[in-house]
Amino acid sequence: MSKNIAIADDVYRELKREKGDRSFSDVIRDHLENRRKLADVTGAQILDQETYEDVKDDIGRLSRGTLEGAGDETL
Repeated sequence: MSKNIAIADDVYRELKREKGDRSFSDVIRDHLENRRKLADVTGAQILDQETYEDVKDDIGRLSRGTLEGAGDETL
């Protein structure tokens, strides 16, 4: 399903320049997905400080495990 939206001319020009052979929906979707970061959530005070620290620690721990396993040819 498609919807019509009104955007400013300068926004249209930026989207069109970035679009290339993709659809406008793909360009907008990519921008929306890219902005969903842990910092965005904590900036909105959705997570309390303790939960933020726990999540940050988990991400760091899991990332280290991924990097350590990257050299393992059995994975």
